[in-house]
Amino acid sequence: MAGTDGGVTPGVQVCSLKVDTPQTIAPGTTYQVVRFPFGAAESTDRFEMHQVVQPDGYVVSDWATDDRSGLIWPSKAGWGHLYAMLQWEAASATGGYTELRDQYVRDPLGLTPNPADTTATEHRPPTPGGQYFCKSHGIFVDPGTPLALRVTHNDAQPRRLTLAEFKLAIYHAA
Repeated sequence: MAGTDGGVTPGVQVCSLKVDTPQTIAPGTTYQVVRFPFGAAESTDRFEMHQVVQPDGYVVSDWATDDRSGLIWPSKAGWGHLYAMLQWEAASATGGYTELRDQYVRDPLGLTPNPADTTATEHRPPTPGGQYFCKSHGIFVDPGTPLALRVTHNDAQPRRLTLAEFKLAIYHAA
């Protein structure tokens, strides 16, 4: 059944990424792109929004070292709902973090003529238990502009992001 959007599959298009390989995040004010594996290691990518061969022809050779592995390239223009789940290791014993930071960003690597555009930036104090956070935010998305999840912290030492999920659901926008 053809949709009203030019024959593209109707309904919500989803990309769901997950990584449980810890990523070491350097301290400071510079946000770092959260990286995700490809293929069978990801939750779902039926609409090919997270591929080794990216829409501009670039090939990611190692997801664990290349920031491009953190990009979701929207499959169509529309209203995008972003979701993230983050789990951090505990603060270091000396000079531990007092703030964990996260944000969504359009074109974090400067791959398009448009400047990077951040949204839903949150600076969070640590909680008494584990550092587990979920967030969601809605934005307009376009196939030519990749999206990423970025994080940082203010600990005196590098800290590990132990688990992360990043998801995009795209709805038709009239």
